[in-house]
Amino acid sequence: MTEIKKERPQDRWNRKAGYVSKSYKLKKDIVEAFATACESAGVSQASQLTKMMQEFVETTKKMS
Repeated sequence: MTEIKKERPQDRWNRKAGYVSKSYKLKKDIVEAFATACESAGVSQASQLTKMMQEFVETTKKMS
């Protein structure tokens, strides 16, 4: 029997806004240290990851 998954409003908004969900396996101690550092700095983990990804992309573009 095939089950059809109903699309949630959040899923439609995410797709329209260009957001995707990614999953990575990372060492627990690094993840916990990152969460603590973000909390201490008063930034969200998602915003910090985005910033670091953007900086890395720009750096690698300059090297090409």
